[in-house]
Amino acid sequence: MNFKIFVVLYFFLSLLSCKKTDSSKTNTKPNILFILSDDHTSQAWGIYGGALKEYVHTPNISRLADEGMVLNNAFCTNSICVPSRATILTGQYSHKNGVYNLPDALQSEQLNIAKVLQNSGYQTAIIGKWHLKKEPSGFDYYNILHDQGRYWDPILRTEENFNKPSEEWDVHKGFSTDVITDLSLKWLDTISKDKPFLLMTHFKATHEPFDYPERFKDLYKDVEIPEPESLLDFSPETTGRSFEGQKLENLAVRYRKASDDPDNWWCKYPGLPFYTNEMDSVTARKAVYQKLVKDFMRSGAAIDDNIGKILDYLEKNNLVENTIVIYTADQGYFLGEHGFFDKRLIYEESLRMPFVIRYPKEIGAGKRLDDIILNIDFAALMADYAGVEIPDSMQGKSFRNNLKGETPSDWRTSAYYRYWTNDASRPSHFGIRNKRYKLALFYGHSLDMTGSSKESSTPKWEFYDLEKDPNENRNAYNDSSYIDVIKNMKNDLIELRKEVEDTDEQYPEMKKIFHNYWN
Repeated sequence: MNFKIFVVLYFFLSLLSCKKTDSSKTNTKPNILFILSDDHTSQAWGIYGGALKEYVHTPNISRLADEGMVLNNAFCTNSICVPSRATILTGQYSHKNGVYNLPDALQSEQLNIAKVLQNSGYQTAIIGKWHLKKEPSGFDYYNILHDQGRYWDPILRTEENFNKPSEEWDVHKGFSTDVITDLSLKWLDTISKDKPFLLMTHFKATHEPFDYPERFKDLYKDVEIPEPESLLDFSPETTGRSFEGQKLENLAVRYRKASDDPDNWWCKYPGLPFYTNEMDSVTARKAVYQKLVKDFMRSGAAIDDNIGKILDYLEKNNLVENTIVIYTADQGYFLGEHGFFDKRLIYEESLRMPFVIRYPKEIGAGKRLDDIILNIDFAALMADYAGVEIPDSMQGKSFRNNLKGETPSDWRTSAYYRYWTNDASRPSHFGIRNKRYKLALFYGHSLDMTGSSKESSTPKWEFYDLEKDPNENRNAYNDSSYIDVIKNMKNDLIELRKEVEDTDEQYPEMKKIFHNYWN
């Protein structure tokens, strides 16, 4: 009898031991906190240097950089909000996930990294900007901004009210960046401490209209911000580029219209009224730049403020060591360079995604990575950290080894980029960027893209030597000294397009362009 009791007790204790072992294995999976902002370009982070380095208020971004690793060459594959976000989630280029332009939607049934991690035992949530039209899938919890979202008293939608009339959606009092952070920390307080989490905290800031909370309204008061060297680039003839671009004068018009009729303009700019009517062209451009960059940095300061709040929460709750913290932006943004604002282009300010990652268990503090990383890689990295197989549908690669200083010998040496929306001022284009050179064909046709202008433009090439001309102030495509380099890059571009399966075989007009303009 005693022997039987002993056997039963031994069996019971063995089960407890097994259960504890399995739980501890689960607990070794790292938490993943993915913080994403909108348009918060590298020029306004400070850690990338530049004219704004001494002016930006980003102590917590610097804190992350000091404790983790900064990516010097992270790039998006389509520099516009909706496509970039779809690529981050799916690990696919736009032509694979079907999200090419702003009006497009990410279908709920499509595979995304949240589904992958959710199926492997992660608690998943997305809070803040979604912008992908359809209801989020793969998340245990979501609380997302309606459409683009507004800065003040944001409207958020949850599983409970997503399909209900708009009057039943939730209004949260306060500034959106603060609200999104508070909701994120509130969710962390509710989840199991025995299971890993994926939390995607997505801010609306620093998107136009570049708003900020009251606590930063006097930041940069009576301060003159340094100008980019190409601020007074007024036309394509200045640099040899092939298009007009989104010039600061267009932002001045928006400021004027919003000042004249604030109740009927599409967004609420801070600091109105603002007019440049009586100014000459140079004075006006300089004035618009000062307003834009100050508002932008104030909006960015609120992001940094809230990153600090999140980092403090992790420390207080002993989550630092086992939590991967990523902060990035969905693309870059022009802050007066070339006389531009906005994004969309293959130029560096728009193409580059600022990116910092902290994971004390694996990544050395205060490090930099020069490898070319793309937003198609983010999902693969998260899958790798979660210990799950990277789905075949994902075109990106995990750069976990790169972050540990063990870059694979076959890692990419060039990046493929394509902006699909066509407009006369910013034509549709694709191109290749390697460590030194950049080559792009602005083909200027709408194809079958939603939201594109049907007005076509003559295809033109642009080429830049980023070593000699890092600010892309001289289109050197017709410089005879680069004939061989350009020829090789065109061949590389052809091969890269085949590799990513973006060959335009379905578009007869593109075949004509290749025939007439490739050589």
